[in-house]
Amino acid sequence: MNDGSKRAIYAAFGANLGIAIAKFVGAFITGSAGMLAEAVHSAADTGNQALLLVGGKRSNRSPNAEFQFGFGRERYFWSFVVALVLFSMGGLFAFYEGVQKLLHPHEATNLGIAISILTVAIALETFSLRTAVKEANRTKPKSISWWRFIKTSKQPELPVVLLEDVGAEVGLIFALIGVLGAHFTHDPRWDAMGSITIGVLLVAIAIVLAVEMKGLLMGEAALPEQQELIERALIDDSRVVSIVHMRTMHLGPEEILLAAKVEFIHTLSVQQLSQAIDDAEVRARSVVDAAMRIYIEPDIRR
Repeated sequence: MNDGSKRAIYAAFGANLGIAIAKFVGAFITGSAGMLAEAVHSAADTGNQALLLVGGKRSNRSPNAEFQFGFGRERYFWSFVVALVLFSMGGLFAFYEGVQKLLHPHEATNLGIAISILTVAIALETFSLRTAVKEANRTKPKSISWWRFIKTSKQPELPVVLLEDVGAEVGLIFALIGVLGAHFTHDPRWDAMGSITIGVLLVAIAIVLAVEMKGLLMGEAALPEQQELIERALIDDSRVVSIVHMRTMHLGPEEILLAAKVEFIHTLSVQQLSQAIDDAEVRARSVVDAAMRIYIEPDIRR
């Protein structure tokens, strides 16, 4: 895990921990369903940041006889767990709490406390989101949209933190609208609908994260532009006739497995062929900003 991802996670962890404590106190005092939903959401987010850090640490373990390609995918696994936690503890709880408030309405109290806590929470979440955006901009190409960055990034932590922070910001606004609506209309259903809306939002974000992490866990290939660079590098040699076929797979965010069958000119000696393969590996590594495990097999096109 790079330093940028760690900074974004630590910023989110600190912000969410402080927000969760404040929201639980506020929910106890005011009886607001939206506030309670947001408190559980922030508590889940705090735990999620801890899980991302666990994944980063465990992924650094050295390969062994059982896991010969290392533990890079630990980061994908723990990011998938984060999506499940966000779905259950965040989204489903908020939805359940909102439905309960609709079925058994009771008016929230201490409006000033609720507004103060939500306002401070919005400020802290803005800080966390700003940090995540700043760190993501270090790796995100300016030519692609944020949505494409989330869909194509092989580093799971930044997309997870970004979506969590965006969900938290929007959820806080929904909670604030619900609290204000319930106070000024004296209708607690506003607060209940705020909680339900938060739940739907978090479930949607969790599903997006789960789908993306599932693909990475299954073994996504390198990006198309990276594959094109690798192909060009492999054939950029007079000793290479063609690439019979090539396959890539991410072993982790910063490590790519490359397996290729390459046709070399048929007049090469064994020693010359071995040198040609070594040179091809050097060229492939030079065009991709990632560690590579390369297996090249000489073959002929049939």
